[in-house]
Amino acid sequence: MKKLELKFLNEEGSIVTISLDEPVEPVDLVAIHAAMDAVIAESCFYSSGGNLVEKKQARIVERNVVDIEL
Repeated sequence: MKKLELKFLNEEGSIVTISLDEPVEPVDLVAIHAAMDAVIAESCFYSSGGNLVEKKQARIVERNVVDIEL
């Protein structure tokens, strides 16, 4: 399953990650910037280290799991 991870820095300088399932591909860079700017401007998420204050990174992560029969 793929996830879109939006990484921010909080007031203490720690990284805070917001993950979204099943991102639309190809990625719309303008939309990602706008969404991250809105999250910061609206202070809609709070972390133990304070409000989110800066964009750090956005990435798509894919996790593959293969069961091994025992």
